[in-house]
Amino acid sequence: MQRFTISLDDQLAAQFDDWIAQRGYGNRSEAVRDLFRAELDRSQQQTGSATHCVACLSYVFNHHERDLAERLTSLQHAHHDLTVSTMHAHLDHDHCLETVLLKGEIAVVKAFADAVCAERGVHHGKVNLIAVEMDAHHHHAGPAGHRYTRRHAAGGGAGHVHVKPVT
Repeated sequence: MQRFTISLDDQLAAQFDDWIAQRGYGNRSEAVRDLFRAELDRSQQQTGSATHCVACLSYVFNHHERDLAERLTSLQHAHHDLTVSTMHAHLDHDHCLETVLLKGEIAVVKAFADAVCAERGVHHGKVNLIAVEMDAHHHHAGPAGHRYTRRHAAGGGAGHVHVKPVT
C-alpha cells in the first residue's frame, strides 16, 4: 500500500468530513479510495479502455401494457449471454419493478439496457455499470480458499464468470 498526503482548505475538509459521515465511511482513506475507483471506472468507460462490465439494470413498468412482459422476456432470452439473473417485484396494482444483473462487453450491455428502457410502457429505467477485467482461465478444481458447491462439481456452474474490478 502506498501513502500520499493532500492538503485541503478548512471549508473543503469540513464538507468532505460531513460527506464521509453521511455515507458511513470509517475514515478519509476509504472515502478517497472509493472516489478514485469511481472516477477511474468512469474514465475507463469513456475512453473505451475498459471493455467488459457487470451491470445492474432496474426499471419500473406498467404490467398492463399490451404484450410488454412478453417483449421484455423475449429481449432477455435473445441476450441470454448477458443476463445473469432477474428479480421481479410487484409495486402496486399496475406497476412492477425488475432488476436485471448483466455481464458482458460494455457496448453490448449498454445497447441492451437502452433497448429495454425504450420499450413502450417501461418507466424510470437506469443502468449502473462497473468495469471489470474478465478472468481468462477456467478452472476445474477450486483454488485455495474457493469453496465449490455440488452445483459447481456437477458442472452446473455454466455461465459462472470470475471477474475482478478494474483498478
